[in-house]
Amino acid sequence: MTDHARDLEAVREATDRLLSATGKMDDGAVAEPSRLPGWSRGHVLAHLSRNADALVNVLQGRPMYASSETRDADIERDAPRPLAEQLADLHASGAAFLTATGTPADWSRTVTMRNGVTESASRIPFRRWIEVELHHVDLGVGYELEDLPEEFVTRENDFLAERFAGRPDVALTTAVAADGRLWTTGGRADGAPVTVRGTAPDILGWLCGRRDGSALTVDGGSLPPLPPL
Repeated sequence: MTDHARDLEAVREATDRLLSATGKMDDGAVAEPSRLPGWSRGHVLAHLSRNADALVNVLQGRPMYASSETRDADIERDAPRPLAEQLADLHASGAAFLTATGTPADWSRTVTMRNGVTESASRIPFRRWIEVELHHVDLGVGYELEDLPEEFVTRENDFLAERFAGRPDVALTTAVAADGRLWTTGGRADGAPVTVRGTAPDILGWLCGRRDGSALTVDGGSLPPLPPL
């Protein structure tokens, strides 16, 4: 069972790390490219703030975003802001999310995410944790996949492996970490199963599209291409 209270504490800690790191930047650094194609660091920070707002909407029974177009327009609008405005927004929106999660609620209820995806309310804190941790890495400010908490890496690999499980366009794959942890994903029946080996962060990088998988070794074929998240 998901421990939403524990995940909320992880969100607080991850947000503190993010705010500490971004607080060392300047306006010029905010305008520089992030590791996400087509996005500056300002785009990443704006997305994180608007995502916090969107998850409050989800918890309170409203649509996550008014529309995909509105979501994208809000990020474009907020991306060019100076660092001080970005940090103030990131702090305020993150605090509003934590306040919303403090309201007594039925955490077992089903909520609706973007594009009609449904989720248990108890999983929303973990969803926010994902956003904060991975986008911190995307900023390219010295926080790498190897710096992520071990529990987060394991659970995010669990989440992504489940997401691709049964997909007919992904070869049946077992990913084995150097410490023995393993994840099974994919579902294409034709061809031999594939085994991917590497560190858990490198496996995460491949599963979430942050790394090309060149650090992984593959038995039984080539590294399977994965659909975009």
